[in-house]
Amino acid sequence: MFTALLVIYLLAAVGIIGLVLIQQGKGADMGASFGAGASNTVFGSGGSGNFLTRMTAIFAIIFLVTSLVLGNLSTNKTESKWVDPTQGQTTLEQQASDNAAPAASEVPAEKSSSDEIPQ
Repeated sequence: MFTALLVIYLLAAVGIIGLVLIQQGKGADMGASFGAGASNTVFGSGGSGNFLTRMTAIFAIIFLVTSLVLGNLSTNKTESKWVDPTQGQTTLEQQASDNAAPAASEVPAEKSSSDEIPQ
């Protein structure tokens, strides 16, 4: 599932980049609106968006939703502490005791001065 969402996320990102680069900017009509008396205002017409702007909005929504879902899936969840009824310890306490430092009997003894070889 994570891989499928990652592929959708990347396709949405590439789609947004492509659609934004294809679209004509609103500043391109600015010079024509001053002298030619075009129907558009300086900041563009107030009408509904065309196909490219609607597709850009759809890709942006897909990109946002998949980024939120992927972020939620990739966070580190805390492990739940459940008590083992037969042991009386939580599983995290058992793991901590298993990973504890070795006992004193397992530590190698230090060399005494009598063990050294004289030169």
